[in-house]
Amino acid sequence: MNTETENVNEQENLEALATHYTDILRLLGEDPEREGLQKTPMRVAKAMRVLTRGYAQDPHKVLTDALFEEPYNQMVIVKDIDFFSMCEHHILPFYGKAHVAYIPNGRITGLSKIARVVDIFSHRLQVQERLTKQIKDCIESTLHPLGVMVVVEARHMCMQMRGVEKQNSITTTSAFSGAFNQAKTREEFMNLLHSHK
Repeated sequence: MNTETENVNEQENLEALATHYTDILRLLGEDPEREGLQKTPMRVAKAMRVLTRGYAQDPHKVLTDALFEEPYNQMVIVKDIDFFSMCEHHILPFYGKAHVAYIPNGRITGLSKIARVVDIFSHRLQVQERLTKQIKDCIESTLHPLGVMVVVEARHMCMQMRGVEKQNSITTTSAFSGAFNQAKTREEFMNLLHSHK
């Protein structure tokens, strides 16, 4: 597909989304024609395309684009990776930090690429549990390391704005494989994670 065709398709998608958001405003009891809302449907459509851009990106390619042979076999940790995602149950944001560790098995990737993987998966409609596992699975299947561990800590607006309305709750999820199946290795990761905080 050439760029011009992609641009036409993107514009058609935006216009279709904007039409639906116009209907949503009307169903909520608003007047989409009033001054403050006239451009809102298109603004929301464009925002949603940005917030879900991860569907059009390949996280495996991000890792393989910066793959290097290196005989390093100790833990590599990229921590405090800020992320923002959208809960698929209520289409409300959840956000927080992801912490990723892997033990190379002859190959390493650029450190920024780990953060890009988190970014790609978080820019899809998500649940935190799946997000955590997808990050782990992607690194595992692409780098074939000796082990991977991912910990995600997040605040969910669906809990803070509606339902139980608990403002200060944080949800923590983890996924691990390989060497991290050993409690000692997981403990080392958690100790390093919480050092210098």
